[in-house]
Amino acid sequence: MIDSIPVRGICEPRFHKVRDLFQHSFESGEEIGAAVSFVLDGKCVVDLWGGHYDLARSREWELDTLVNVYSTTKAMTALCAIQLMERGLLDIEAPVSQYWPEFAAAGKEAITIRWLLSHRAGLCAVRAPLQRNSLYDWERMCDALAAQEPWWTPGDGHGYHAFTFGFLVGELVRRVTGESVGAFFRKNVAQPLGADFHIGLDAGNDARTSDMYSVQIGNKPAPVRTQDDPMRSMTGAFAEFGRRMQDTTTMQWAAFRNPTQDRDAVNTRAWRAAEIPAVNGHGTARALARIYGALARGGEIDGVRILQPQSIVRATAEECSGPERLFCGAVPMRFGLGFVLSDETHRYARLSPNPRAFGHAGGGGSLGMADPDHAIGFGFTMNHMHASIVSAGATPTVLIDAFYEALSRGS
Repeated sequence: MIDSIPVRGICEPRFHKVRDLFQHSFESGEEIGAAVSFVLDGKCVVDLWGGHYDLARSREWELDTLVNVYSTTKAMTALCAIQLMERGLLDIEAPVSQYWPEFAAAGKEAITIRWLLSHRAGLCAVRAPLQRNSLYDWERMCDALAAQEPWWTPGDGHGYHAFTFGFLVGELVRRVTGESVGAFFRKNVAQPLGADFHIGLDAGNDARTSDMYSVQIGNKPAPVRTQDDPMRSMTGAFAEFGRRMQDTTTMQWAAFRNPTQDRDAVNTRAWRAAEIPAVNGHGTARALARIYGALARGGEIDGVRILQPQSIVRATAEECSGPERLFCGAVPMRFGLGFVLSDETHRYARLSPNPRAFGHAGGGGSLGMADPDHAIGFGFTMNHMHASIVSAGATPTVLIDAFYEALSRGS
């Protein structure tokens, strides 16, 4: 156990258990530094932060601490495409090549924008070797994806586009608007809502940006698996994924190791400055909760509208579910148009007790979520990388459960 670590912020009394569990996450060593926020029908009712920027615990997490949220970024990128769809500037049923002619190469002329947004395009990776750190070179990545042959028949099943999703969708945004996806997001989502979230981070924000840490804190035991635990049945699939990750001819290897990256790239200025809109968004839990708080209320909060209700309904209708190709079926996934849909088949794929919840998690444990039935927006950010890949981590899961428990009591 770690000595008591202060938690700051606001928390309505009825949600005291959320605060207690959040405090415990630091004292148990589960988290180093983190923040959590809930918006209920447009009002921020929980907004807490605690812990530290660093392993030495020399600097406390602050109100405006930014952190990389990995794939939680994907939903922010998808939101830009949905806005363009709503404005009649992007037809999701149209072939990608209508807007990006070079994309038609290598048998991709029939791939639709809808397939891109729902991870069905078969473009999880680039096969041709890429120079080190090519993720920072927008033109190089987009040219490589335009030339890439699909890894499977497009539209025939889905596979998580871990890094490529952002370049594919982001290039469409650029082709239609003439702006990078980071600039478009800033002008059309972040600034109107006053949401402190960035795709491409200015150096002036480095001083308030925490590094990410992938370390074991203390001696936490491995979780006990019951006979009916879904994670037990996934062991074989994860083992297969691991084997493929060692084979340089596979999609799995190419998806995560082509191009190679510098060690601890996520903590460098180059990573923060680039627009890698599948994985390098930087933001606060408060920003995520506010954006999702708007989406949970039909697209509007405090008089600012970012989407119409019908656009949200369209974006969160199930496009695909079931076995997923990149992780060899190990990770349960349901997708709408860029948003992950809550999945009751696995605890950490269940975004909330409401099966209509939608959002996106990020590698290590960050999460943004909207519950349209209860008008809840949620955000969780942290700097301690956990084992989660694209599912909700342990800390946000227990905080969400505690919030709904209090809500159900009406106290």
